[in-house]
Amino acid sequence: MTLQEQLSQINEAITAIEIGGQEYTIGNRNLKRADLKTLYNRRKEIESQLQYDNACGDGIANTFVSVFDRR
Repeated sequence: MTLQEQLSQINEAITAIEIGGQEYTIGNRNLKRADLKTLYNRRKEIESQLQYDNACGDGIANTFVSVFDRR
């Protein structure tokens, strides 16, 4: 499964929780969805990885160079 597919599934799970709640009952069965905080954290990780993978240049994302000239 690609990162983009994982991100889509996580977003769907987050939406389901935000709309329908963390827990629900069907008949006499109680069901609990994934932890919302865990989903938010995983989404952030995947978005960071996608940003890194899509970075322009030499593939060195989030890297800065400083030159200190002693004059």
